[in-house]
Amino acid sequence: MLAGFHPQFPYRSDAISPVRVLEPDGKLSEGRQSPLNDDQIMSALRLMMLSRAFDQRGVSLHRQGRFGTFSPVQGQEASVVGSALALDPSQDWVVPQYRELPALLHQGLPLENFILYFNGHPAGGAIPDGVRLLPIQISLAAQLPHAVGLAWGLQLQGMDGVVLTYFGDGASSEGDFHEACNLAGVVRAPVIFFLQNNGWAISTPRSRQSGARTLAERAPGYGFDGVVVDGNDLFAVYEVTKTAVDRARRGLGPTLIESQTYRLGAHNTSDDPTRYVDSDAANAWRELDPIVRVQRYLAVKGRWNEGTASDFESDNSRVIERALVAANDVPPPTTEDLFKHTYAELTVRQMRQLRAGTSSTTQREDSVGR
Repeated sequence: MLAGFHPQFPYRSDAISPVRVLEPDGKLSEGRQSPLNDDQIMSALRLMMLSRAFDQRGVSLHRQGRFGTFSPVQGQEASVVGSALALDPSQDWVVPQYRELPALLHQGLPLENFILYFNGHPAGGAIPDGVRLLPIQISLAAQLPHAVGLAWGLQLQGMDGVVLTYFGDGASSEGDFHEACNLAGVVRAPVIFFLQNNGWAISTPRSRQSGARTLAERAPGYGFDGVVVDGNDLFAVYEVTKTAVDRARRGLGPTLIESQTYRLGAHNTSDDPTRYVDSDAANAWRELDPIVRVQRYLAVKGRWNEGTASDFESDNSRVIERALVAANDVPPPTTEDLFKHTYAELTVRQMRQLRAGTSSTTQREDSVGR
């Protein structure tokens, strides 16, 4: 089911154009309707704008030495939010990479937990009970076999849950991607491989990674469907992902979604994109900003204006400030914290390490006291 229309992105003249519902000017494509109602769109936009605002704060905190290396979502908000909205957090799972903050929030992860992770606090890696989410994965594609195993496990238990796993175009060049797809196709696992093709694997362009017309066209080789979608189109991403989720829930197996979006900035806070990104191309993609596209659509319907924008920005600022305060109020980690959330019961080796670490800490405290 490789179809759609998107003239800006093809890497080859014969590339298949992605599915699109909402045009950059905020108008619906001819013959299309929004798959979301106005209230759902407003909620989605609020989450997209919260993500953008947190990106700015996260980069600032990193520059101040108060945050670890951080990967902004800027430019990919529709890709992440549109796909996340297609899930039911009460039964579906998200297996993330490291650039999907809005999806983590939608699944129920508190923002302060995300902040703790980038503060280097062990508590930031713990997923609260009831939140169907695996931890952030920095190693490229390493989460994909886990996602398939999780989905297969749900299937074997007769559960209705679906797993959506995020990764980038660079990760799709790793062996873990191909092995995961192969197993998923064999067992018909209820998993959606959501490939965020943002044009770059750090500084390596998509054109240097694969000679394939599209990355989604790899899917039939593993026995399941692939689809290409305009990743800057909230409506299209939701529609395509919802179809994939419904298919997986009915036992029809995996789907590979290639969401063609663009990274409007650095790979992470240790990267300098001005050394390899053509400024004209970057500026052209800024004109396709996914947040502005939704705002234009709502403005035509009378649901968006300067006052509403100001309210959203103020509300998001308060949410971020509250989360920062909550994270800062968490006591510094102790030796014991390093061993929490590893196993249900500590192994003999861990117990030995814990006793040794606690003893060393006590000795240091005693020497300081003297």
